[in-house]
Amino acid sequence: MSDERDSVQGEAPRPLWAPWRIEYFKHIHGEGCFLCRAAAAAAPDDADGGLVLKRGRACLLVLNAYPYNSGHILVAPFRHVADLADMTPDELSEAMQLILQAKRTLTRILKPDGFNFGFNLGAAAGAGVRDHVHGHLVPRWVGDTNFMPVLGNVRVVPQALADTAALLRKGLADEELP
Repeated sequence: MSDERDSVQGEAPRPLWAPWRIEYFKHIHGEGCFLCRAAAAAAPDDADGGLVLKRGRACLLVLNAYPYNSGHILVAPFRHVADLADMTPDELSEAMQLILQAKRTLTRILKPDGFNFGFNLGAAAGAGVRDHVHGHLVPRWVGDTNFMPVLGNVRVVPQALADTAALLRKGLADEELP
């Protein structure tokens, strides 16, 4: 019988410290929906707007606070709706335009080798937030799935969220919608 002190190699596990995440853990359990709070934030430096990259007329781009990789962006309507079918044609169109703009910006600034894009609709599909529809745009690099997830169930994100948000916010300002 093993206990939680045993690692794959039989050694005691070593902690991987990420003290910057504690503020998010404290904040995410606040009242209401984090996407609605981000949509309602007055400015990017507001606590709820710090990861907002761009606001459109009906949708916004938000840097994911639990990223799979650096530059992992969420797109969501301002309205609190649970499914793509609940979005208006204008919301759907703007969401796709914002994602394309984000993809061009990420390509120019972070130079990924590819992207994953999609919506997790429902708990069975992996939706962590089931009542406010949002899509994920995840930049990918050849070799970005390395030994850390396999050996330690850990993802290594090499850049602080605030730094990534500032870089992408500036890049999105330079990238106009078609």
